[in-house]
Amino acid sequence: MNAAVVTGIGVVAPNGLSTEEYWSAALAGRSGIGRITRFDPERYRATLAGEIRGFDPAAHLPSRLIPQTDHSTRLSLVAADQAIRDAGLDTGQLPEYGVGVVTANSAGGFEFGHQELDNLWRQGPEYVSAYQSFAWFYAVNTGQISIRHGLRGPSGVLVADEAGGLDALAQARRLLRRDLNAVVTGAVDGSLCPWGWIAQTATGQLSAAQDPALAYRPFDEEAAGFVPGEGGAILVVEDEAAARKRHAPQVHGRLLGYAATFDPKPGTAPADDTSALRGAIELALADAGAAPDDIDAVFADAAGIPHLDRAEAAALTAVFGERELPVAIPKTLTGRLCAGAGPLDVATALLALRDGVLPPAAHTRPSPRYGLQVIVDRPLELRMGAVLVVARGLGGFNSAMVVGASH
Repeated sequence: MNAAVVTGIGVVAPNGLSTEEYWSAALAGRSGIGRITRFDPERYRATLAGEIRGFDPAAHLPSRLIPQTDHSTRLSLVAADQAIRDAGLDTGQLPEYGVGVVTANSAGGFEFGHQELDNLWRQGPEYVSAYQSFAWFYAVNTGQISIRHGLRGPSGVLVADEAGGLDALAQARRLLRRDLNAVVTGAVDGSLCPWGWIAQTATGQLSAAQDPALAYRPFDEEAAGFVPGEGGAILVVEDEAAARKRHAPQVHGRLLGYAATFDPKPGTAPADDTSALRGAIELALADAGAAPDDIDAVFADAAGIPHLDRAEAAALTAVFGERELPVAIPKTLTGRLCAGAGPLDVATALLALRDGVLPPAAHTRPSPRYGLQVIVDRPLELRMGAVLVVARGLGGFNSAMVVGASH
């Protein structure tokens, strides 16, 4: 088969509400992490998040959609609009079932659900919105993107926390083998509301720091948790021959290889066991037909939790040896975006391949004991042909994807 290529990118992130705005912020090291403003976090152990601020849905979407949708769905629709426009995809000119939609999600419309539960509790069932029946659901972003753009091809949703975003891109790649023209895919996620915050703080993995500069420091000796965020990226993925046949405006890059594994059953392996994550990386390289030396940089999962950081560093070292392989962690500027993290890392990797530059991580001072060449302080100019993106989800999900340049 031909390669699966990315022809459209749409980004909504705490440090940028468009692809180029985000990319400019990433290269400049501008962080979107701060104290939560959407609700009063004072009573909670963690008070920081990567919020998308200043987003006015009425400026982007029809008024009828706003009461029907959760905040994260509105952001998904905006990212999908960007991606389809960037790809120059005229869906009206394609076969009726020629374009599918596959997204990932971790929480569904949590904020919408929280508001309706509040209405139920305070006012009674007659005050609960009829849209609650679907606005909370994990598949709602796939459905709303499909309806808005008339995309009637095979569709789906993946749920695997942070790893799910890469899984969605991989499923899109598989669907292209069924002669689809294109798939709109990726993830925009987030649940920055009191109900969602309870679920996230219950993991015990969130940083309790009050200072954004001290909160999320993966591979740092002072690492003590991460900061959640909201946002992600939606991509248009096409069969390369089909993209060239319709004269797509550009090919951003290629999805060359992918694999996913699960951690061992709890209690059957050490907490810093690396076998499953290492397996995902090695299988992704094999799927891409690539050797470790073919990879020019890694976009790390970077949990910011010491035993998970140790496991990731050990897995990368086991695969790539002691070579000085640059490691990028742009999510230190946005927080970890649940399912949105993987697609945003892939989008960032595509931009890095395009421009020959890797963005720096913020706030962290990587410890030499991890043996990783984490890029900090300033961007690293580097000619690259392929990079590896790693993502792990709560509960033992591991995913890895090899992303190649457009040339």
